[in-house]
Amino acid sequence: MPLLNYHIWPKNTMSLERMTDVDAYIATFDSSQRQLLRVLHGLVLNQFDLQAKIRYRIPFYYNKSWICYLNPLKKGGVELCFLRANELSNEIGWLDFKDRKQVAGITYNSVKDINETALNQILQEALILDESIQYGSKRKKK
Repeated sequence: MPLLNYHIWPKNTMSLERMTDVDAYIATFDSSQRQLLRVLHGLVLNQFDLQAKIRYRIPFYYNKSWICYLNPLKKGGVELCFLRANELSNEIGWLDFKDRKQVAGITYNSVKDINETALNQILQEALILDESIQYGSKRKKK
């Protein structure tokens, strides 16, 4: 499968007049991180038809519940994190939990690092999980 076009924008944000909160957020980053954010944002919105919102000052993507989010890293690069990663198979071993119990992600330092086939596989599994098993908080109530 060919690597994504480096300059793609999601279908719903083709003009400045229709710029979303997420597009405005992405525009604030330096060129290399901005390009990486654009490609990942475009992939998630165009190929998986998820909705995007800024939450906790970063872009979150959801269908029935939150699926993933883009976490720009202070030293450059972007981590695409999956909120229910502990429930995913992680067959290809790309998800890194980084001492977290539920959330895991894939860190990208450039657009060339994106393995679109592997990313699609993880996103598809996350969407199937979202569609088939309702998310329930595992926090203990006081």
